[in-house]
Amino acid sequence: MRVPFLDLNAQHEPIRAELERAIRSVIDSSAFAGGPFVEKFEANFASYCSCKHAVGVGNGTDALWLSLLALGIGADDEVITVPNTFMATAEAITFCGARPVFVDVDERTYTMDPARIAEAITPRTRAIIPVHLFGQAADLDPILEIAREHNLFVIEDAAQAHGAKYKGRPVGTLGDAGCFSFYPGKNLGAFGEAGAVITNNDRLQEKVRSLRDHGQVRKYHHRFVGWNCRMDGIQAAVLAVKLKYLDHNNSLRQSHARKYQRGLADLDEVVTPFVAPYAEHVYHVYAIRVGNRDEMLQILREKGVECGIHYPVPIHLQQAYEALGYVTGSFPIAERIAGDLISLPMFPELRPIETDIVLAAVKESVLGETATSESATCPAPITL
Repeated sequence: MRVPFLDLNAQHEPIRAELERAIRSVIDSSAFAGGPFVEKFEANFASYCSCKHAVGVGNGTDALWLSLLALGIGADDEVITVPNTFMATAEAITFCGARPVFVDVDERTYTMDPARIAEAITPRTRAIIPVHLFGQAADLDPILEIAREHNLFVIEDAAQAHGAKYKGRPVGTLGDAGCFSFYPGKNLGAFGEAGAVITNNDRLQEKVRSLRDHGQVRKYHHRFVGWNCRMDGIQAAVLAVKLKYLDHNNSLRQSHARKYQRGLADLDEVVTPFVAPYAEHVYHVYAIRVGNRDEMLQILREKGVECGIHYPVPIHLQQAYEALGYVTGSFPIAERIAGDLISLPMFPELRPIETDIVLAAVKESVLGETATSESATCPAPITL
């Protein structure tokens, strides 16, 4: 039996009629670029996040980039972030003309280690971008304290953390801005590309709204040099439907994670996700660490279990950023994690038999026990 890494059809089929009605409404109104469907989703998402403003944009990369631009980040500035994230976090910094500066991460949470920030701050530092990785918040209080001390902006990269909380507060609301991606595979996913910036800062949201629409303040009146980063109506209509089910789907992810945790608890060779006491984890990714990754991947494939790898090459070791001068060993924790992680199937509609098969395959790879599940062949691991 095959266990998919992600099954969007299983998510969409129960609400297919509702999604089709929403899309037909956009077609009937011809409100395809911006407009009332985007405005409705922005209001709903801001309310969900318990913040004043949400600004729909084209994707999560736009959200990061426009937030930086709106805060005045530009040439010769430096922005501190982490190397074990998707490339977009650093790209957004670069496309502002600024320089990404990396700090290593906490070995248990895989998120920014606040104790390493101070040594990375220079007179050119303007902002910090903590990444809420895999669905768990970074430790924001000490990060925000450092930012206040040095007069730095904090932009939360919440692209993997829809619905996650830090000490009871929704992520994205503690810093100056929070940036979300609605790529289809996210906890809240569109039918294509989409993203959002959330903030409680009135002036910041006004500038992001202008920048996303060619710097216009009204049609054909351009206060800034902006870009075309608008959210389209169909994506907004789809997201408005799916937002209603986000908390329920997150609770299912948490239930699957608890089953994985129980099933793997006795395996010393497997490091399961650590949930920080300050965090409500929403498990966009359920990533384990193992010392025998290649062997485990092979056994998982043989047992029909699709798996993923996040992120096999840290950003500071990517060819695109070799000019920054980092080398192997610059951030040993991030590098070590990159070589150990395997992402197991994680989506709300996972069935008990599927999680049983995953657990049996992981145990077999560690203990050499024969799994009781039906064997099958599935594609190579997904590198995400």
